Parts: sequence; C-alpha cells; structure tokens
Amino acid sequence: MTLLDDVLPILRSTPDVVLALLARQPAAEIGFRPDGQWNSAEILAHLIHGERTDWIPRVRHLLAHADREPFPPFDRDGWGDLVARPLPELLETFAVERRGSLAAFASLGLTETDLARVGLHPRLGRVTLANLLATWGVHDLTHIDQLTRLQAQRLGEPTGPWNHPDFLGILHRRKPRG
Repeated sequence: MTLLDDVLPILRSTPDVVLALLARQPAAEIGFRPDGQWNSAEILAHLIHGERTDWIPRVRHLLAHADREPFPPFDRDGWGDLVARPLPELLETFAVERRGSLAAFASLGLTETDLARVGLHPRLGRVTLANLLATWGVHDLTHIDQLTRLQAQRLGEPTGPWNHPDFLGILHRRKPRG
C-alpha cells in the first residue's frame, strides 16, 4: 500500500460519511455547541472553506514554489457566512467542492516520488507533499470524530450510569475547540 492508496479513499468517502451523520439530524443537533466547540454546521463550513482555500491551493503552491516561499496562512475560522446556509446546501456544497479537489489532485498526475517534494509551511517550516496529503486525510477523520462526539454528547446525560469512561469513552475524551 502507498500513501496515496491510504489517503485517497478517506478523502473520497468523507462527504458521504458527513452526509450520513448529518442529513437526518434535527436542527437542535446541528446547532448543538458544548463548551465552546464548533457545532456541526460550523465544522461543515470549515471543511468547505478548506476545500476552497487550503488543500489543493497548498499542493499547487508547493509544486510551484517548493520551499522558497511559505504557503499563505490558512484562516481556519474563515468560513464566514457559509454557516448560515441551510444544511442540505452545505452538504451538497461540500460534496461538490471535494469532487473538484479530487479531480484537481488527479489531474496533477502525482506519483509517490512527487510526495517527497518539499514546501514551506508558515508556522511548521519544511513539509513534504506527503505530509500535506496525510494531514488532509487525518483532518477529515478529526472532523468526522468531532461530529460523532457532538452527537454522543447530546445523548450523554440520558445514558445514566453508563456515562463512564469504561463504557462510553467517546464522552470522556478531550474536546477540541474546532
């Protein structure tokens, strides 16, 4: 297995996974925001924003500039008014944007050898294309995890005595901001 074989299926399946998690959720679920975390709509808006301004733009930047010029900084909260759009529109927009990103990535014809190419992250320094691609996949999984934890947290209290790390660890893990 290669890195491309590992990461591309994750990237392809994320829109379907997010759709399955959110499509039939009540409005209260989508807007649920415990402890200052992002809610489901904000997570989805962030994913759309990343498709438009982060992943493929950084791949192209790395290929064009190597480590001579750092990536433009990514505004992780830059999703603006996207979050106000109806959930079905957000889900469809994410699916469309991701298909476009994957088509753009495929059109580059990159090989495993290309993944060793080096770019410059504004905060982390030298990174490889492999680092960027793996991060894209793990980023997706992080937000899928976040969406499932939000759903579990809404149901946490009614679980009663089962709400314990030995039984429901999802309710007792560190809760990131976004």
